[in-house]
Amino acid sequence: MRVSATELIAAPPEAVFAILADPRQHPRIDGSGTVRGSISGPERLSLGSTFGMSMKMGAPYRIRNKVVEFEEGRLIAWKHLGPHRWRYELEPVDLAGTPGTRVTETWDATYYPGLGRAALRRLGIPEKNRRGIEGTLPKLKAAAEDDAGR
Repeated sequence: MRVSATELIAAPPEAVFAILADPRQHPRIDGSGTVRGSISGPERLSLGSTFGMSMKMGAPYRIRNKVVEFEEGRLIAWKHLGPHRWRYELEPVDLAGTPGTRVTETWDATYYPGLGRAALRRLGIPEKNRRGIEGTLPKLKAAAEDDAGR
C-alpha cells in the first residue's frame, strides 16, 4: 500500500522544493493527468497549510489538501479526506560536480485500516498512482532543471 519512485535531478534541493511548496506549480508537474489547477491556498506551503486543487478523474471535482509533514528543503507531504499521503523526500547529491537532488515521491496508503486497503487494491489504485508518480518525476526534473538554469 505504498508505491514510490526516485529521480535524480540536476538542480539543487532548494529549486526542487520551491516547486513542490508552491501549489500553483502542481499542475506543471502532474504526471497523472488529474490536476487541473490550484484554486486556493498560500503561495508557499508550510506545516499545517491547506490548499485546494481543481481535479478531474472522469468528472471534474475539487479537493482540499493539508500539509502533514514538512522539513524545509527536505520533506513535504500532504493528504486530503482519505488518510493516504503524497510525500516528496529530497536528498542533496553531487552529480559530477553539479549540485543535484535525489527525489523520492511516495503515495502511502498504509494509514488505511485493512478493509480500506483491500478496497483500494481491488480498484487498482496503487498501480494507478505508480503510473502517476512515474509521469510526475520526469516533469518535476524538467521543471526544476529549467528553473535552476535561469
